[in-house]
Amino acid sequence: MKLFCSPLGLLYLCLHKEENMENFIVSARKYRPATFDTVVGQKALIVTLKNAILTGKLAHAYLFCGPRGVGKTTCARIFAKSINCEHLTPEGEACNECESCRAFNEQRSYNIHELDAASNNSVDDIRELIDQVRIPPQIGRYKVFIIDEVHMLSTAAFNAFLKTLEEPPRHAIFILATTERHKVLPTILSRCQIYDFTRIELSDIVEHLANVAAKEGVKTEEAALHIIAQKADGGMRDALSLFDQMVSYTQGNVTYQGVIGSLNILDYDYYFRFTDLFLEHKISETMLLFDQVLRRGFDGGNFITNLTAHLRDLLVSREPATLPLLEVSTDVRERYREQAQKCPERMLIHAIKLCNDCDLNYRASKNKRLLVELTLIQLAQLTGDPDEIGSGRGPKKLKPLFTKAVAAATANQPKNSKPVTPTAASTTQPAANTYAQGAPQHVPEGMSRMMASTAPTQQNKVATMRRPGISIRGISAQSAQSEMPKQQPVASNVGGSMPSQQRQPQQPVVEDIPVTEDGLRICWKQFAASLSKEESAMAGRIMNIRPSLSGEAAFTVTIDNKIVAQELRAMQSRIESYLKQQMQNSRITMEVVLEETQKVHHIYSRVEQYQQLEQSNPALKKLKEMFELDLE
Repeated sequence: MKLFCSPLGLLYLCLHKEENMENFIVSARKYRPATFDTVVGQKALIVTLKNAILTGKLAHAYLFCGPRGVGKTTCARIFAKSINCEHLTPEGEACNECESCRAFNEQRSYNIHELDAASNNSVDDIRELIDQVRIPPQIGRYKVFIIDEVHMLSTAAFNAFLKTLEEPPRHAIFILATTERHKVLPTILSRCQIYDFTRIELSDIVEHLANVAAKEGVKTEEAALHIIAQKADGGMRDALSLFDQMVSYTQGNVTYQGVIGSLNILDYDYYFRFTDLFLEHKISETMLLFDQVLRRGFDGGNFITNLTAHLRDLLVSREPATLPLLEVSTDVRERYREQAQKCPERMLIHAIKLCNDCDLNYRASKNKRLLVELTLIQLAQLTGDPDEIGSGRGPKKLKPLFTKAVAAATANQPKNSKPVTPTAASTTQPAANTYAQGAPQHVPEGMSRMMASTAPTQQNKVATMRRPGISIRGISAQSAQSEMPKQQPVASNVGGSMPSQQRQPQQPVVEDIPVTEDGLRICWKQFAASLSKEESAMAGRIMNIRPSLSGEAAFTVTIDNKIVAQELRAMQSRIESYLKQQMQNSRITMEVVLEETQKVHHIYSRVEQYQQLEQSNPALKKLKEMFELDLE
């Protein structure tokens, strides 16, 4: 005890701690595969490479492409080691005993060269590599060149590399690795055998992490390893890095609560609680729970994305045949199966569609929280009748949120009162009748002047008396007459005879509405817009013409083109009948006036002025020739 309290003891502890730090190797490097059999998640690709090695059918160039951390560079190193092994095993693995294998394991092999194209992407770097290609291997049969992140090479470097890649020496093999295949030139792709590495499945990552934890003596929970695997997104290197981080955080006891607390992940329990609230139609509790999620610092977009995935997992969990598609731990899978039986299938389909629409509109929305809350309200209303739930293909009528307010409003109405419903006649009532009845309306200033000029002295009489067969603003004369109060039959006199005036009612007299300049031009443009496609050229000309009143019901159209004037005269009867019907005036007449074009005064130059004078006075020409004059 005295030893550790002394300065010598403190020095010993510091040195021991420094020694442990120097000996520590991250799991991504310590457990990096050294043989084909230890590669995780790429079984089909490994079988292809083994068969090529065993049969001796090796290509001169390979391209390994795929996401990060799936084993591209690792497989390239194992492949380079195996093809130079002097005593291959029957399974196609390196023996690790020959001189070539030992040189590779001790990182002193001259037959394997690695180039990082991210930092060595110039033409000079490729020329230096080409010079090394010419030198044959000292030990082994092949010289392997591994170019990592090959898509980072410049276009000039690619072009300098093309000839060597197409026709290399017999001892040279190139292995190119990239995460972005689309950035590699097509001329490079056509010279390589392409191997696509896929993302590692969740179950393979969990199994590998469990093996690493067993070797390191770390206690883990299956649910915690599933969370780490999901966060890694198919990359083994990312999964091992997260595993080391969680081991440091939990001090060797990786638990589910510790992982979600360290990685700031929303727990499964939240999504199960949200689904229960949806099924119970509890809108207020749903809004409060979402507020709790936001207060914990989670983004609404990530929340709605994970909620969509949760609803998809519930839909998958309804059938035993699709239950293996659920990549979660055993305990969580059982919980999914139990809750899925409570959720109707049509409700889940509609809920997934609502969440997907919210996810698509989230980035463009200005009030993102309101968008998510509105989606949650709709989700909480999907627990009604099956007809209201729908098939998820279109919006359905939702239940009223404020049922108490609606009930109170209906209770205040009288018992004998009937609900007022708008009729077709009331919805299409013309503006003249509306103003005649004294209903307040908001009219623009220009329109009010126009209506004041077009309104007759007896508005009620004009509004009810219409010419048969003529409609104005959607109201025909028949409908107007149907709205007029019916006359009561007149009681008969003592003699039983009725006056002739009562037996034959007098027909109403139709009055013409005065024509205004503004109304004329509006109806003029409406006529142009009503022409067919075959008369589109004439419609454009009519649009550019401004008619002007020349009398009470006569107007003039001034044209400076003789052909257009002839076409207008041919359409004069059509135009007049249209305007009579639209403006309710039977005395409208049109006159087409052809305006003579004014002569354009041309400004003559000095030469042109002389030529004009010469034509009028020929003596000027003789005078010019006599004195040999010239115009400047």
